[in-house]
Amino acid sequence: MKIAFTTEDSVHINAHFGWAKRIDVYDVTPDGYTLLENLVFTGDLKEDGNEDKLVPKLKALSDCTIVYVADIGPGAAARLINKNITPIKAPSEEMEITDLLERLVVTLQGTPPPWLRKALRQAQPPKLDADYVETEEEITV
Repeated sequence: MKIAFTTEDSVHINAHFGWAKRIDVYDVTPDGYTLLENLVFTGDLKEDGNEDKLVPKLKALSDCTIVYVADIGPGAAARLINKNITPIKAPSEEMEITDLLERLVVTLQGTPPPWLRKALRQAQPPKLDADYVETEEEITV
């Protein structure tokens, strides 16, 4: 699953979602984690009320399951949730990305909590039964 972190230094989860100029995206599995990309955003990101500044971030994070933030506004959080991306506020701005990644790997190796299982299900495409093919005769009105 893809996990994103708002960061100013690629070490700590220390950036507000709306103001973040950098978001690092990792792939996390029970076997470990890999940095996939460092997303960089420009412009006047600290302008309150400018919801357009969120559009590039929402688009860039569309295939992420979770985004960890130092802080996030209610509007941005709602927009992430509507896209099946779970925003999570880090316990502190001193929290290191690698510490959290290591905890996630251990959690995935065991029994993830219900909120994480739900996020994982939302991240997977729906499975179709290959043996079942619906025909017009099977449809009754």
